[in-house]
Amino acid sequence: MRADVEAMVEQAFADDGYRAQGLRWNMAGEDEEQAAAGAFLGKAFGAAIFLIFVVLLAQFNKFISVGLVLSAVIMSTIGVFLGLMIMGQPFGVVMTGIGVIALAGVVVNNNIVLIATYDQLRDEGMDKIEAVLETCRERARPVVLTALTAIFGVLPIAFGLNLELLSHETTIGAPSTQWWISLSSAIVYGLAFATILTLIVTPSLLMLVSRSNRSLREGRRWFWRKRLSKTF
Repeated sequence: MRADVEAMVEQAFADDGYRAQGLRWNMAGEDEEQAAAGAFLGKAFGAAIFLIFVVLLAQFNKFISVGLVLSAVIMSTIGVFLGLMIMGQPFGVVMTGIGVIALAGVVVNNNIVLIATYDQLRDEGMDKIEAVLETCRERARPVVLTALTAIFGVLPIAFGLNLELLSHETTIGAPSTQWWISLSSAIVYGLAFATILTLIVTPSLLMLVSRSNRSLREGRRWFWRKRLSKTF
């Protein structure tokens, strides 16, 4: 059942008199199938995030680093919705949802590279601010190039480009490409938006975390000094 028809039916049966007569109704059709697909993809997205969380926690052994890495998933999801709104494209529950799930496993790579490099520089004894700046200097180009290769790889599908190898024909907007446009568009918008923000937000968060840790250490020292002074 189409969404507009469903709204009309719900409005028609909104009168309590129908319920008093024991009448019941159930919405079926396309909307029901999309709702079921959306519920399944929501569970799949949650499972994917959980597995990524477990792997990252085993790798970094720090909840803060895992949270910083997973922030890219939030940025990519925002980028998907912004891109669809700006370009006036509809949100396909199935294919766009699959694209969002696929992005969750792709966009975290940028933050993994940045945070791993930062941790390595800190282990070598570099100052926190210098480590953040050096991380950006060393990894900005690889992060951008990696994102660009992925974006350009799916751009032909996002534009609906269809290549016929046997007949040597190239068409744009072919019916066979319509099914994949939502998925590829989600990947393009989300990856582009997340990559730009990753190079800005992640270094800023690293600086914020380092300053917060320093403030906490100074607060603990002040607390124990005050307590010891009262004791003696």
